[in-house]
Amino acid sequence: MKVPLLDLKPQYLSIKKDIDEAVQRVIDSQYFIMGPDVAKLEEEICQYLGCKKAVGVSSGTDALLLALMAIDIQPGDEVIVPTYSFFATAGVVARLNATPVFTDVDPVTLNLNPADLEKKITKKTKAIIPVHLYGQSAEMDSIMMIAKRHNLIVIEDGAQAIGVQYKDGKFVGTIGDIGCFSFFPSKNLGGFGDGGIVTTNNETLGEKMRIMRVHGMEPKYYHKLIGGNFRLDALQAAVLRVKLPHLDSWSAKRRENAATYTKYFVEAGLAEEEGRINFDSKNKVLLPKPIYKFVNNQSSITGNQSQATNAPKNYHIYNQFIIRVEKRNSLLDFLRRKEIGCDIYYPVPFHRQECFDYLKCNDADYPVSNNASENSLALPIYPELTNEQIKFVVDSISEFMISD
Repeated sequence: MKVPLLDLKPQYLSIKKDIDEAVQRVIDSQYFIMGPDVAKLEEEICQYLGCKKAVGVSSGTDALLLALMAIDIQPGDEVIVPTYSFFATAGVVARLNATPVFTDVDPVTLNLNPADLEKKITKKTKAIIPVHLYGQSAEMDSIMMIAKRHNLIVIEDGAQAIGVQYKDGKFVGTIGDIGCFSFFPSKNLGGFGDGGIVTTNNETLGEKMRIMRVHGMEPKYYHKLIGGNFRLDALQAAVLRVKLPHLDSWSAKRRENAATYTKYFVEAGLAEEEGRINFDSKNKVLLPKPIYKFVNNQSSITGNQSQATNAPKNYHIYNQFIIRVEKRNSLLDFLRRKEIGCDIYYPVPFHRQECFDYLKCNDADYPVSNNASENSLALPIYPELTNEQIKFVVDSISEFMISD
């Protein structure tokens, strides 16, 4: 049985008529750069997230870059980021000749660890970029409290997390000063190419980013600011407008698939409920563990955090379904031989990347990130995945464990 890591064709076929009509509308208009579809998408994202401003941009990476430019990050400024994330999180900082400062990540969520955050703040620190990795929110209460105490700007990297709500019901991307999202095709809300958006509740900052995305031009050919070519294509906006109303149901199906994985892994004796196992145990799988879960229409929070008063709609949207397992590379090869799609997110944390050698990081300072990079494996989780496919994936992993 073939099980692809991601198959976008069933999703497209389910909304093909609406997508084709939207694309044809743009083609007929011959209005391909910016225009009414971009403006309407921005309005609809604001309504969905409950934020004041949204500015469509050319990619999730450019969303982060634009955000840093808008807060006037300068050479020598320090920006704190988790060392375990997609490269863009740190790369945009270095592109502006600022200094990325790395923190380790939380052992459960693999998001920026607030306990490590405050240790990294210096007089040069200007901003923090928490990442809502794999579709689960970072611990924003602690991060915002630390940022406020030190007068720092918070830019949320929500590239994998559009539609995620935090424990008080707020959508990620609306909690910090700026939110950054990606519409790369593999995302829960994906376009037909690159695209992204920045969000903010600061109208002055939102207007500044709107101008900066077109080279800082306002009005045409007059430049008070230096920006860049960060425009969102009209075709991408039109596609995304069709998809946005389906986002919550697609994310819910991913959560359903995650629950099915958990059921089969537990039944196979490979894991315990919610991944509560000793990761060092041989022939065991550590499953992703949602921090927020529903209990009698209330949201309870695992660990030592207090009870939330408002149940979030989306506690994890599973942009990726990440397991952690010993002999990860051998398992990867085994699954691929069985035509099961899987991949590694992310094999080299930032502090181990050659391009950041000049920062002279101490590898021992990032034990959780190192562990995650060496043991994490992404399994198929897309909405159209069938129970039979999920069972085949788990059975195959069980076969590997038994034969190992």
